[in-house]
Amino acid sequence: MKLTEHFTLEELTTTDHREFDNTPNETERENLVRLAGLLELVKVELGGKPIMVNSAFRSKQVNDAVGSKDTSQHRIGCAADIRVPGITPDEVVKAIIAAKLPFDQLIREFDRWTHISIPNEESAKPRGQVLIIDKKGTRLYA
Repeated sequence: MKLTEHFTLEELTTTDHREFDNTPNETERENLVRLAGLLELVKVELGGKPIMVNSAFRSKQVNDAVGSKDTSQHRIGCAADIRVPGITPDEVVKAIIAAKLPFDQLIREFDRWTHISIPNEESAKPRGQVLIIDKKGTRLYA
């Protein structure tokens, strides 16, 4: 099922933990449509390069299996971890910041992928929070 021109529901719900149901409910699907809309904007800013989604929506069981917190925005379909072939996660972060895209949170994680999220509520203003997570811990992006 296509959510936007370049992103599908299947792509945003795929998991390596196939033993668990990872089907979003109606509200979570609506969030995934909003998230896919932001990913479309990222794609445009990166010159149309492919965006590889490592993880987006995670059911409670999948989220627990990957060791993430229940408060993760992935749980409600508001976050995606992405990679862009040929572009480093730091370059992705810098491009998104420079484009002033309406993200809630942007995290360069372990220099391997970029986490990007939308606000949990459609009516909420994006926080524009930018962080780094690596072996040193979590800190503001500088």
